[in-house]
Amino acid sequence: MNQPIDRRGFTASMAVLAVAAATFLSGCGKVPDTIKIGVAQPLSGPLGALGQDLLNGVNLAVEELNKGAYTVDGKRVTLEVVAVDDKADAATGKAVAQQLVDAGVVAVIGHLNSGVSIETAPIYAAKGIAQIAISTNPKFTQLGLPTTFRMVANDNLQARAIGSFAATQLGAARYAALDDGTPYGKGLADGAAEQLKAEKKEVLIRKSFDDKTVAFDELAAELKAAKVEVIVSTLNDFQALALLEALRKIDYTKISLLGGDTIKTTDMTKAMGMVEGVYATSPVLEAKEFSTGKPFLEKYVAAYKKPPAYGGHYSYDSMYVLSAAIQKAKSADPKEITKAMSSINGYAPVIGTMTWDAKGEQRYGAVGVYELRAGTWELRMRSDRW
Repeated sequence: MNQPIDRRGFTASMAVLAVAAATFLSGCGKVPDTIKIGVAQPLSGPLGALGQDLLNGVNLAVEELNKGAYTVDGKRVTLEVVAVDDKADAATGKAVAQQLVDAGVVAVIGHLNSGVSIETAPIYAAKGIAQIAISTNPKFTQLGLPTTFRMVANDNLQARAIGSFAATQLGAARYAALDDGTPYGKGLADGAAEQLKAEKKEVLIRKSFDDKTVAFDELAAELKAAKVEVIVSTLNDFQALALLEALRKIDYTKISLLGGDTIKTTDMTKAMGMVEGVYATSPVLEAKEFSTGKPFLEKYVAAYKKPPAYGGHYSYDSMYVLSAAIQKAKSADPKEITKAMSSINGYAPVIGTMTWDAKGEQRYGAVGVYELRAGTWELRMRSDRW
């Protein structure tokens, strides 16, 4: 026998079902099928190899995560890399940063150059988009933005490393400090000179040049006249080689050179035997220095047919930590991801862990000191407490 329909009860039941369905659908819609990750690096020009290396690290991690059935809040998601070329130029960087924002990326791994990172940071911050940069200038995280995160130690620690190593390990009393006139180079050299003075060492010559100068005969004569024993320098590798050649011409080679990242290059191996010692410092430690670096290097070489040029393992690790932050946020909302980044202690497959302080500084960033020996750079020491 047919029962009469209680229309009021039926209507109420349908309303409950409608609300439940809407809640379910909105929950599914919260996480899209594809999540876009921005990568902004110099992919052309003199720094193109370094920028491409950083992009390669992200691509390698994304490929692995996608193959591993990456999920967010229980939903299978595809990660997509949106890469742009900032040309190591601040104006171009700002333009491509806006392109990434307009493309709907949830976070950005970039940039390489401090000047570009500093200029682009407000663009990302306006949309709450986390920016993970390998740039080392302290100003990047001093902007007061919640979206700035640094992969490695900053220039303050590197400056202390340069000054401390030069003062305590090279057995000298008379120093010169030189820079290439860039914000990076000048700031780093100033910090190193201050550390030397704090160590009661005498900085007899303090000079800035532009980043193209290679005529150093006059400077070489000054260094000889002042009997300088150690040069701390942020000149580029080709400039440092020109300076050492000028010193050799006047037979003043009983001197050591300690530089920053810009001389820790393959080309700098030409300096072997030109002076008593050549050293470099870097906050970008090599993958081979980590116990888990070998598997990464094998995968990288298999994928790209060449070893990393710079910091591909840091961008690879950054992508893994970012992927964990997205999972922690259970959302593709950039602001929620940024919040998760601020509190995460993320597993980094190569370097071990990445975690940030309130400003976005890497808590366990370290600086290594390398010596040029037998045509290769060999690690002398490293510390996160210089």
